[in-house]
Amino acid sequence: MTPQERLEAVKDEGFTTRQAQFLVTVMLHSGVCVLRQYSAHARLVHGQKTRDFFSSLVTRRLAKPYQAHRRARIFHVYGKRLYTAIGETDNRNRKPITLARAVERLMVLDAVLCEPDLRWLGTERDKVDYFLKTRLLRPSELPAVSFGTPPRVTVRYFPEKLPIGVAADGIGHVFLYLVDRSAPVDFRAFVNRHAELLRALPEWELRLLVPKPLYKVASVFEAAAHQEMAMPLRLGDMEDLHWYFKQRRQVDGGSGAEDVERFRESARRFHAPRFRALYRLWKKEGDAHVHATVSHILDDALSRRSGRVRSQVLTRSYQHLSPLVGSA
Repeated sequence: MTPQERLEAVKDEGFTTRQAQFLVTVMLHSGVCVLRQYSAHARLVHGQKTRDFFSSLVTRRLAKPYQAHRRARIFHVYGKRLYTAIGETDNRNRKPITLARAVERLMVLDAVLCEPDLRWLGTERDKVDYFLKTRLLRPSELPAVSFGTPPRVTVRYFPEKLPIGVAADGIGHVFLYLVDRSAPVDFRAFVNRHAELLRALPEWELRLLVPKPLYKVASVFEAAAHQEMAMPLRLGDMEDLHWYFKQRRQVDGGSGAEDVERFRESARRFHAPRFRALYRLWKKEGDAHVHATVSHILDDALSRRSGRVRSQVLTRSYQHLSPLVGSA
């Protein structure tokens, strides 16, 4: 469905345009929301109109509140009727989630709501359709993980399920990543999975959403991104790395290395976090990520500023909703 078709379908359920816009955004990107987010979206003074809107959602069994704090409630928009209206009956956002996960999704929703001029892609289907049909890319250029063994293999594209913003001119693209821990181990995998897609785009920004309790690690994540994208290997080094990974997997499996001295030297050369993360990804997804380490495309994009890595420290406090958020 197109964005306009989704909007009209929700309006047909008895909502105004701005109410429908908000509900569609929540269903596609978070499944949860708080009153102040609707007030900001609708440009209302936080008051009776906002409370009446949420009260009607609860009464109609389209949403239910969670008492996160004695003065704060999180609303979960779960009504099957609404999700069916936008073609997302089985969307994961209908499912109940933990309070900590709900707070993380509120952070992502805030980032989406603050830039309404971008077209935000939320579902796997929306992203795949956009990049294959509009950008005319190949499936192999999209981030994906595979499950099962041939011939029964299931491919999930964009496994991190984070919003992607598209500028009105179709040139700029914003990839969100929520920083939820102090070490960028999972983030390195995210960058590697998206590297082929980023190489195919004319302009992109990797935007790190950083909760205030984790603001000190923003520079660590930015450095990790530059290590992954702006430090291409020479062809000979890539071949050595590939050999080392194959030998390490053999050693990890209980067998010896073919060349012990070369293996030890390679272990010293490729001991950095970048290579440890790449080894884990290589075991799961194969050689493509290793071969891509020689590409200069992302390094050139960063140099030309057509590619950017930016941290956005979230100014709002979410601690009153969950004391655990940002402490993972």
